Amino acid sequence: MFREERGLLLASLTRRFGDLDLAEEVTSEAIEAALRHWPAEGVPARPGAWLLTTARRKAVDRLRRDQAYAARLAVLQADAERDEALAPPPDVAGAGELPDERLQLFFTCAHPALAAEDRTALTLRCLAGLTTPEVARAFLVPAATMAQRIVRAKKKIREARIPFRVPGPDELPERLPGVLQVVYSVFTEGYAASSGPRLQRLDLAEEAVRLARILHRLLPAEREAAGLLGLLLLVHARRDARTGPEGEPVLLEEQDRGRWDRAMIEEGRDLVVRALTGGPAGPYGVQAAVAALHDEAADVESTDWAQIVALYDVLLALTPSPVVAVNRAVAVAMRDGPGAGLALLDALAGEPRLRAYPPYAVARGDLLTRLGREGEAAVAYREALEAAGTEPERAALRRKLGE
Repeated sequence: MFREERGLLLASLTRRFGDLDLAEEVTSEAIEAALRHWPAEGVPARPGAWLLTTARRKAVDRLRRDQAYAARLAVLQADAERDEALAPPPDVAGAGELPDERLQLFFTCAHPALAAEDRTALTLRCLAGLTTPEVARAFLVPAATMAQRIVRAKKKIREARIPFRVPGPDELPERLPGVLQVVYSVFTEGYAASSGPRLQRLDLAEEAVRLARILHRLLPAEREAAGLLGLLLLVHARRDARTGPEGEPVLLEEQDRGRWDRAMIEEGRDLVVRALTGGPAGPYGVQAAVAALHDEAADVESTDWAQIVALYDVLLALTPSPVVAVNRAVAVAMRDGPGAGLALLDALAGEPRLRAYPPYAVARGDLLTRLGREGEAAVAYREALEAAGTEPERAALRRKLGE
């Protein structure tokens, strides 16, 4: 419940007081107060309202004690009120519908005045509720580096007096890529948790799907918004088949495809068509097309691996990335054999960002096993075990080493 309410609290308090640091601090204090009072007094009928009222009182108390702080926030609030008065009506949402305040905070955190990596880091930390180490693992950087990015982003918002609002229709397309990246990163952490006792964090994945729906509704003509929502639906449709009875990971080729959510797949396929129609494809549309090919196939053997490789070629041209290169190498292995895929993976061995990326070592281990090179495969699986973040991943890798 705290995770559900935290993003709403932050967004509401940031809008009210114009200061993200203050909002974070009093949100934490309100949750701490709840942990003290609720076990003795019982959970209130409206826990979110209780937390918001408590957090607002704590913010007001703090402002009364610190006049200089209050004066600075008064300026920020005046700026916010002015920008809100000047902003055009949000007709892009249809029938005057406004998305919730969390989306407003998403666009604030994705403001172009912030460095690209700072935008995503701040939003994941504040809105998705990920810890700083979790955000760091998602971007394959040290936790100290990520902490510096988050502090830098907050300072920039404060000093540049970035307004807390949804941009006008003329600004939205320019600001959209940063927000899409944030939603995608939230989903990635939910799809494959970076740490903890479970392989999936379904609450995060479902929150990302919800936010992607809001974005698509807000910008129905933006094909990449459709592509992102389609991608998330097509991948999330497999959620029930991705883990076994004990929470262990189940590989794609071993999944019971009868447990995949067919309604979600159909919705995702329709969005792929929309994302790929009317101009050059964007990266989310291409990834959604790959996911659709997996979901349409009856089994791994009948999957159109040649088309998947071709789509990864397009994706590499759009967004060069070692992670995309790993996925392409696996697809090549399925099309041309394990030796061809292994050669591509070995060519990536010097990429520093893959050292903390377990799927790279797992892919090498699987291909080496298929080639009968068990000793080398064991080395690769041990490397993956050292980098694995969740207990189900570690348990599965220990079983592979046992084999």
